[in-house]
Amino acid sequence: MDVVFFFEVHQPRRLRPDLHRVFPRRPREEEIFYEELDGHIFRRVSDRVYRKATKILIDASREIPGFKVTFSVSGLALEQFRRWAPDVLDLFRELASREVAEFVAQTYYHSLAWFVDRGEFREQVEMQVKAVEELIGYKPRAAENTEFIYNNDVACFLHSMGFSTVVTEGVEWVLGWRSPNYLYKSWGCGANVLVRNYRLSDDIGFRFGARWWDQWPLTADKYAAWLEATPGDVVLIAVDYETFGEHHWPESGIHEFLRWLPREIARRPRLRFATVSEAASRNTPRDVLEVPPWATISWADERDLSAWLGNELQRNAFALLTWLYPYARAIGGDVLRLWRLLSTSDHLYYQATKVGPAGEVHSYFSPYGSAYKAHDVYMAALSYLLLYIREAWSRDAAERLVFTDERCFYGGGVRICSLKELRQMDKSFKERHREDLFKWLVDVFMLRAEEAAALLSD
Repeated sequence: MDVVFFFEVHQPRRLRPDLHRVFPRRPREEEIFYEELDGHIFRRVSDRVYRKATKILIDASREIPGFKVTFSVSGLALEQFRRWAPDVLDLFRELASREVAEFVAQTYYHSLAWFVDRGEFREQVEMQVKAVEELIGYKPRAAENTEFIYNNDVACFLHSMGFSTVVTEGVEWVLGWRSPNYLYKSWGCGANVLVRNYRLSDDIGFRFGARWWDQWPLTADKYAAWLEATPGDVVLIAVDYETFGEHHWPESGIHEFLRWLPREIARRPRLRFATVSEAASRNTPRDVLEVPPWATISWADERDLSAWLGNELQRNAFALLTWLYPYARAIGGDVLRLWRLLSTSDHLYYQATKVGPAGEVHSYFSPYGSAYKAHDVYMAALSYLLLYIREAWSRDAAERLVFTDERCFYGGGVRICSLKELRQMDKSFKERHREDLFKWLVDVFMLRAEEAAALLSD
C-alpha cells in the first residue's frame, strides 16, 4: 500500500486589528496588514516547525530508501519564506533536488478565487506554479484547490490546466460504502483523484497531544501498525505542516514521532512511500468520484464551505469582495494585488461564529478575539480597497470593465455588459434608453457626466 504524507504550508497576511479606525488619508499596504505580527509568527513557526521538521525529513531521505513526501506551499508562504526564512527555501530545494518531495499547485493567495472568477482562479494557480518553480526548482504536476475545496468542475478545470491529479477530502457522504484508500477518477473528465483519510490524518493533526484520547500517547510504531492494518491501495495522510511544532509544541514529542515514523513504516514490507503523483500513476482508479457543484466539499469543519461562508457576516463580506473584483481587475497593479490579498480564505475563516470543537479551532487561529471584530476589520479593509479603486479609476479602466452579473444593462430585449457592447448599439436604442443608460454609465462604470453624455451621443 502506498503511504502518501501531504503537508500543507500556508501563512496569511493578517489585517491590523485597529484597521476600523478612521484614517485621515488612504492607508498604505503596510498600514493595512499587520506586518509585525506576521513576522513574529512566521519566525516563531520557522524555528519550531519549518527548519526542524524539514531537517528531519531530509535526514529520513538520506537514511531510508524510497522515502517520499508531498508539499503544498501557498504563494503567500513563499513570499514570507523569502523575506523571513530564506534558509528554509534552501531545505525545500534540497528535498526537491534529491527527488524525495513533490510540490503541488494551489492558489497563490490561498484564496476563494474559484467562487469569484475562473480566470482569476487560473491566474492565481499559475502564479503559485511559477513561484514554486523559481524558488524551489520544481514544476507541479498535481494540484489542490484551497483547503481541499472540491467539486466536479474544480477537478475538470484543474485537469484542463494540465494537472493530472487532484487532491481532496475523503467525505463519507460522497464515498458512501467506498473507502478513501483507493484512487478515483473525477466525474466528467479524466483527472485522477486522491482523497484524504481524515481519521488517520486527524489522529496526528488533532489528537496527537490529547491526553483524554484513549490512544494517547501516539507512538510511531503504533501508528505504523495502524497503517499496515489499513485495507486499500493508497492512504493519504494530509495535515498542516505546522502540526509538527506549532499546533503540537516540541515538548509534546511531535518531532520524535516525525523522526521515527518513516523508519517504522520502512520496517513493514506491505507499506511503501509515494508522492501524490506516484500514487496516482501506480494505482488503478476503482470508481468515479462525483461531487456536484451545489454540494462542494472541503477538509474544514463539517467538510463543506461553512468554515468561510456559513453565516451572514461571511456571506455579506464575500459578496462585497466579489462585487469589487471587476473594478480591481480593470485597474490592475497594486489595486488588484490588494484585492487578491483580501481574497485569502483566512479572512473569512476568522468570521465564523461556530461553537464546539470547530469554534475552538477558529478561535485558535484568529488574531481578533471574536468573529464580529474580525468582520469589522475586514469590512474596513474592503472600504479602503474601494478608496484605492476610486482614486485610481480612469476612463481607460472603465473601458476594460466587463461584467457577468446583475450589473449588466437590460433593456429592449438586449443585455449590455461593457462599453464596447454599448458602442455596437444603434443610436435609436441609445435614445430610447438614454436616461437609464446615463445613470448606468455614471453609477456602474463610474464615468463623469460629460463622459457618459458623450458616449451616448456617439
